[in-house]
Amino acid sequence: HFLTVLSLVSSLVASIAYYRSTTAQIIEDKLNWKKLARTAFVIEAISVFSIFFIIFYIISSHYFEYHYAWNHSDKSLNPGYLISSIWEGQEGSFLLWAMWHSVLGLVLIKTSKKWEAPVMTVVSFAQFCLATMIIGLYIFDLKIGSNPFLLTRQVFPEAPVFSMPDYLSNAAMQDGNGLNQTLQNYWMVIHPPILFLGFASTLIPFAYAVAGLWTKDF
Repeated sequence: HFLTVLSLVSSLVASIAYYRSTTAQIIEDKLNWKKLARTAFVIEAISVFSIFFIIFYIISSHYFEYHYAWNHSDKSLNPGYLISSIWEGQEGSFLLWAMWHSVLGLVLIKTSKKWEAPVMTVVSFAQFCLATMIIGLYIFDLKIGSNPFLLTRQVFPEAPVFSMPDYLSNAAMQDGNGLNQTLQNYWMVIHPPILFLGFASTLIPFAYAVAGLWTKDF
């Protein structure tokens, strides 16, 4: 959960710092803001990948006390389908999308040269929007996104099994809900990562278009 918060905050910091780097008039200020923005974006990328691997560890270790593992996997799944369990849920899908944005953003930092600041402002803000979808943010009565690290007992607080102090030893918690049968196909291991790479890639020409209109440099 700390990493989801860190991802949200660092992507926002990167967005603001890249924006300030783009609008700064003094070269030294541009470079200082860009340095801060790069650091924040790298921290954000590390956070996203760390969240992904932690969720995979929770699922592959069959820690069914976590609702995401209980709801999307069970002990019968082979390693490929355990990976597929991550993106069966909304949180995992947004996380996969954010991972590809992180990879593409790191490539842009190395290759976009004078376009880095305005282009990465857009990319970083897109990451901030995706981060809100895996943090479970409440604005008054409006819930945005969902936290993949919620415990099963937090999702079903009224279930009788959770009134027992040793509820994890109960038969109901010894296995998960399982992966949807229609998703238990090897294409589900391959297809979503490629599909979300396509989704993520569309951000790049959009970011360059926004950067060109913003800076009036074509």
